[in-house]
Parts: sequence; structure tokens; C-alpha cells
Amino acid sequence: MSSVEVTPRTQVKRLPKRAVYDREQINRILDQGVVCHVAFVVDGQPFAIPTGYARGEDTLYIHGSAASRVMRLGSDGIDVCVTVTLIDGFVLARSAFHHSMNYRSVMVLGKARLVTDTDEKRHALHLFTNHIVPGRWEETRQPTEQELKATSVLALAIEEASAKVRTGGPIDDEEDYALPVWAGVVPLKAVYGNPVDDGRVLDGVTPFEVNRLSRRGD
Repeated sequence: MSSVEVTPRTQVKRLPKRAVYDREQINRILDQGVVCHVAFVVDGQPFAIPTGYARGEDTLYIHGSAASRVMRLGSDGIDVCVTVTLIDGFVLARSAFHHSMNYRSVMVLGKARLVTDTDEKRHALHLFTNHIVPGRWEETRQPTEQELKATSVLALAIEEASAKVRTGGPIDDEEDYALPVWAGVVPLKAVYGNPVDDGRVLDGVTPFEVNRLSRRGD
């Protein structure tokens, strides 16, 4: 079981007992998430952009439009901070101060590069598609050259990273346990609805099965 290298920038200082540096656990959180936030600075102004992503081994691929700011800047390499957070429950305490959330989060730091190699870009788009629905890439039309040009991909090595995890119930002050207030955890889970076709599905096409949407990190 390998761990990522702990650096001064990724070492968890606030509640260090919640820190996770194990690469397998970091990958599991990344695989279960769907949206990441990419933070970067331009001329002293910070930005944080939500977008899709996928993991390929020890590389995080970030999806975007060729016209987007972060993708244009990525052509020369851009320092980024990428975060993914999963919320597992609301932690309700007897005091307002001790309310919290159970969560799993990952932060990856580094210099992202723009993917220019066509084969690597196709590989990344393959990962994006199957990250949402396993096997979806193989059953759909592949991107045209024009579509490839309209789509940009950033690659970020998962080298400088850390995770932070909170589990368990509320931790109240001892005197507050005498208060007549309910305390505990309200679990949160993603629930998929029934698929609704677009009205133009050909006769004989097999309906979409929701159970295909299970995340790899589940």
C-alpha cells in the first residue's frame, strides 16, 4: 500500500488525525466523485471553476472547452489546485457549534499541462465518458476531428496530494449531553431516478439501466 509524498503544501495541519495520504484511498475518492473544482490565479485574481474529470492511473484529466480561460492558460502550463469533495452525512449535535458533516475530500496540487497528443486526448475522453457511465464510450459514436479540436483536456500528475476524511457522530461538550436535543447523523446518498428517453430512441434499442451508474469507488 503506497502513499503520496507529504509536502508542506499538502500536509493537513487542521485536525491532522483526519488526514489520509494513502494513494489507494485518494484514488477511491477521486473515482467516486463526478465534479472537481479547479482553482488558479490570473494577474492576482483567483478563480475556481467546476468541471468534469477522470483519473487515469496516476494522472488526473480535467475536461473543458477549448475557449475556456484555464484551458488557454494551460498551453504553457498552469499552477492549479484541484479539489473533489464527497458529502456522506450531516452531523447534528446538541449545540450549534459542534454541528458538522461527514465527508471525504481530496486536494491535488501541481502544474497542469494541456494535452496536445491526439491519442492521449482520445484516451482522456474515453476515461471521461466511462467515468460517468461504465462502457458508454464503447457503445457511442466516437468524436470527430472537429469535436476533438473543440474540446481541451488538462493533465495533472497525482503526486502532490492529500485527502481529509471525517466519519462518526457528533462530539458534544460533556455538559450538553444532558440537553433534551436529538443528536446523530443523517446519511446522504445519491439516488438515481428512472431514465427518461429523449423521444427519438429507435425501436428495439435496449432501455438504459440505472445500475450502470454505480461509481467505481463505491
